Amino acid sequence: MKEPLFQEFPQVSANQWKQQIEADLKGADYDEKLVYNSLDGISVKPFYTSEDLTGRFQLPPPKPWNICEKITVEDEGQGNKKARQVLEKGAESLWFVIFSETIDPNTLFEGLELSRIPIYLDLQFLSLEYVQKLDALLAGKNAEVYLQTDILGHLSRTGNWYFDREKDFLFLKAIAATSNFRSVFAIDLSHIQNAGANIPQQLGFAMGILKEYLNIFSQKKDLLKGFSPQFLIAVGSNYFFEIAKLRALRGLYQIMAKEDDLPENCTIIAQPSRRDKTLYDNNVNLLRTTTQSMSAVLGGADAVYNTPYDAFFKRNSEFGERIARNQLLIMKHEAYFKRVANPADGAYYIESLTSQFTEAALEIYHEIEREGGLLALLLNEKIQAQIERSASKEQELFNKGELILVGTNKFTNPQDLMQKELEREPFKPEASGESLIRPILPKRLSEKQEQERLRKEQLES
Repeated sequence: MKEPLFQEFPQVSANQWKQQIEADLKGADYDEKLVYNSLDGISVKPFYTSEDLTGRFQLPPPKPWNICEKITVEDEGQGNKKARQVLEKGAESLWFVIFSETIDPNTLFEGLELSRIPIYLDLQFLSLEYVQKLDALLAGKNAEVYLQTDILGHLSRTGNWYFDREKDFLFLKAIAATSNFRSVFAIDLSHIQNAGANIPQQLGFAMGILKEYLNIFSQKKDLLKGFSPQFLIAVGSNYFFEIAKLRALRGLYQIMAKEDDLPENCTIIAQPSRRDKTLYDNNVNLLRTTTQSMSAVLGGADAVYNTPYDAFFKRNSEFGERIARNQLLIMKHEAYFKRVANPADGAYYIESLTSQFTEAALEIYHEIEREGGLLALLLNEKIQAQIERSASKEQELFNKGELILVGTNKFTNPQDLMQKELEREPFKPEASGESLIRPILPKRLSEKQEQERLRKEQLES
């Protein structure tokens, strides 16, 4: 009979490890030297053991993740053509952004296998007639089509309702009566992350928004049966933190699903953040989108859309789109990221982060509910103030050079010129026009430095 491997080694507790480290520090303060305090309010220790797995919850087994392609539809024929092309090149799901009711869905969906290809529909307008037309088109097709209505997301991004509060909520109730969509509403957290919200805020706000939508249907819970919410996530640069963020989101949804009798699983669609993308030395963005997409996959996203590295300053960059898609194809088919379900399961560090983010998010969520709900806090602009405080702390670290973006505030290339490369405005304008509330606007960390470098280019040209 074989003896158990390593049985001659005694177990070492976390306290024993810490005592040995403190001895090796020779009087230096353990917390000061080795514990990292993040902007998310998380203290990161130098080591983790099985003792850190307290509060762990069992996540449902994830579905295989798919490679998503986002298509802005300006013409239904061209949109259909591009959809067919990207599917041939490896895309596995489609994310259509539709701005006009004049787009004919029959032409847009022509030849697409709707029962096999997940399709996410981001309608930039509210039209019950258009949604009903879509619903009728999908009847009998067993289509995997997700409608991404997000009234509160629109309010927070633009500062205004589509129409008004009552009419917008009536619209959401009306489309819930449709029967051929897998989901009719989404919770978009991407603009919140891109505006500078920390991870507990993103997760706490997500639960607050979900609760607001559930309150709309408080008298008609049966309308929600069969509809699973979608969460649209922007993935930041802190690799392990972002893996834990997605896991915590799914766990938080699981908690609310049990409380409110919701479907067991939600859908998470992830894409890289814009916040850390840079105009200068922009090829480094390829590395950033790679690690962020990896975090999304390892965190358990259902679909990953990899934003082209130059999308914020280039118009219709076919090269950027191809590279972005190929990054995901390499992960899936060459790096074997499709082979293992829940690959982060049991990793002490990630499990600990997941638990800490979950607890911090629940504190934020319960505080939101005590103060009247997320919509009330959005209308009195307390949510905006919280995000601005978080964003200011992050911006200050970048300005000091403590938060590094290679090629921009460290290892810069003065020969890198961008003035003639700009095909679209790379800086988000401040809010203009009248709005009901102050909108939550995305902002990249490097914008101020880039504007100064562009002005210098103009003076020297």
